[in-house]
Amino acid sequence: MYRLIIMCFRGQGTLNPLQRGARCLMRRYVTSVRSEDDIKKFIIDNTEIVSSQSLTPEISLRLFTPTCRFWTEKPELWPFPDPYWAIYWPGGQALARYLLNNPEVSGGRKVLDLGCGCGASAIAAKLTGASHVVANDTDPIAAVATKVNCELNNLEPLPCVTDNMIGSKPDDWDLILLGDMFYDEDLADRLHKWLQTCITTHGAQVLIGDPGRAQFESHDIRKLLHKLAHFELPDSVKEENYGLTNSTVWCYNYKPDL
Repeated sequence: MYRLIIMCFRGQGTLNPLQRGARCLMRRYVTSVRSEDDIKKFIIDNTEIVSSQSLTPEISLRLFTPTCRFWTEKPELWPFPDPYWAIYWPGGQALARYLLNNPEVSGGRKVLDLGCGCGASAIAAKLTGASHVVANDTDPIAAVATKVNCELNNLEPLPCVTDNMIGSKPDDWDLILLGDMFYDEDLADRLHKWLQTCITTHGAQVLIGDPGRAQFESHDIRKLLHKLAHFELPDSVKEENYGLTNSTVWCYNYKPDL
């Protein structure tokens, strides 16, 4: 099952040689699929609209489900990079739920959804009154998926940036959102350093959603986090995430030396 392979990649972080080989196969592109319209059509044709089976039934998303063609298709036949954008990860679910429950957190603020995937956290921020929201993901397919999901929720498509922003000069974000981004130790290290720069430079508030992955729980950043909310995952999400039962929203309490 292709989706099982994707879940294992995100859950384990470091890949063994066999997994890396499979990932290379999955990163083939189909030359006939080029334009944003082609990608949008592909997403619509190969996903289903899902809302009720998550922590945020208010938000509709186009996701992979067991009835979708590529759910069971051979990995080498997948035409794009790993479709993280087609899965509503539990960390992102908790983060979006927290914003919907607490609209004052994002209301009137300039918000960055880093590693946006399907765009749910960015959508939640916009629905709760953020003045400006930018979705960021290095996968251009995720950017198109985010725009599709915005339209599905009666929103104008949000700006989507596909540059790797981690390590770049930070913009003056009021709020930075990260859902399920600490699945790899090296990535976690780079995030830790860059987020400190964002806080030091512009005083950004950083919220992190994570279901308790090992790479996150064992990282030094955990010592600087304050728990804001804790959610039990729906049964269907528990089944899909192989043992993960809850997801937590954390606030990054890094205080720069003055």
